[in-house]
Amino acid sequence: MIVPEIGKGDEKGAQKTIEACEKAAEEIRKEKPSTIILTTSHAPLFEDYFFINDYKTLKGDFGRFGARQVKLSFENNFKMAESIIEFANEKGFDAGGINEGIGKRYGISGELDHGALVPLYYISRVYSDFKLVHIAMSTLTLEEHYKFGMCIGQAVRNSDENVVFVSSGDLAHKLKSDGPYGYNKHAGEFDELFVKSIEKDDIDSILDINDKLRDEAAECGLRSFVIMLGALDGYSVDPKVYSYEGPFGVGYMVARIGVGEEDTSRRIIERRIKGRSKSVDPYVSLARKALETYVREGKVLDDYDGLPEEMTKERAGTFVSIKKKGELRGCIGTIAPTRENIAKEIIHNAISSGTADPRFYPVKPYELDELDYSVDVLMEPEAIDSIDKLDVLRYGVIVRAGRRTGLLLPNLENVDTPKQQVSIALQKAGIGPNEDYTMERFEVIRHK
Repeated sequence: MIVPEIGKGDEKGAQKTIEACEKAAEEIRKEKPSTIILTTSHAPLFEDYFFINDYKTLKGDFGRFGARQVKLSFENNFKMAESIIEFANEKGFDAGGINEGIGKRYGISGELDHGALVPLYYISRVYSDFKLVHIAMSTLTLEEHYKFGMCIGQAVRNSDENVVFVSSGDLAHKLKSDGPYGYNKHAGEFDELFVKSIEKDDIDSILDINDKLRDEAAECGLRSFVIMLGALDGYSVDPKVYSYEGPFGVGYMVARIGVGEEDTSRRIIERRIKGRSKSVDPYVSLARKALETYVREGKVLDDYDGLPEEMTKERAGTFVSIKKKGELRGCIGTIAPTRENIAKEIIHNAISSGTADPRFYPVKPYELDELDYSVDVLMEPEAIDSIDKLDVLRYGVIVRAGRRTGLLLPNLENVDTPKQQVSIALQKAGIGPNEDYTMERFEVIRHK
């Protein structure tokens, strides 16, 4: 709408945004960047893959919006793109281009999307002597987008380029009842929170925006912005919001974040990791260390000095459960001991939970800082002849039919009755509810 050839007069409804875009473009002209890195919320989106456009010439037009005559074209900075991919891969992120054949099969184009074209339209009217790097978002968490942005920051620092980073996307889409997406009372709340957080350089408030508020606001650009914020990690910044308005029911903000010298106090992720309450429980600490060692170094942990004697002398079955943002990320264990002591049981079950649970992809290095662990040490099971002898808070259950065995731990979320507990255990074992099966109950010592 704010491109005059498309708005045809209606763009005046967003005059503040237009003037701010012109101001931002003029600021970029003064910087004379050799490269512009641009993230956008409208480029090809993948679940856990960051698309970095690998077309030689990055071009596009506004044909979808009735202005095909408005065309833009830029040279791709392959060297910078490859450096970003290299640093991202080192951290376990998958990033890169799209095979042309696959792109055609799935209707994925390497043309510049309108999220990229709109800011580039204003920039190119006053300055065009730059190469471009065109990057999409994924569906990973906000903190993971921030960490991906840190990889971009590394690539820039590793180059001799003068770089401007442009991050494009809309804020809330539900600001007005007569807007194209309807109205939600929380849309304005989302925009106010984001704008104030940018003004105050309050990155934690942005990273902690919950998914419910994002969904209710119907935002689209947050992950694009967070990538850029990640690229600035470890530097002092001078944020200025040039404008904010929501004239068509969609939130538009234009801001500049000036970058200063290196500042260790702005290592946001490093500080957040330190600030998280890490359990001092030796069972949980061992599970964490075991998975982190395996994922980062490819080694099975064999140094566990200083553990309590019961962990190195006693044997028991253990289950290691891993959660991410409150959602299960892996859970595998052993009903009876299979290793020489509890410590080794935990080490192997932690690795299996993070890398071999068939319900999930293996844990990537960039996820490790976000994981929460619990370790259950199983007591000796006892046979029961009635479901009435179960208590979902106190006892876990084991069901058996021939060689098929299913187990469910006690005190689990959304498991409220013994009937539910047994039903889930039967499903896990592949035992039909009308088949003959035996039951055992067991208690656990849960470490968090």
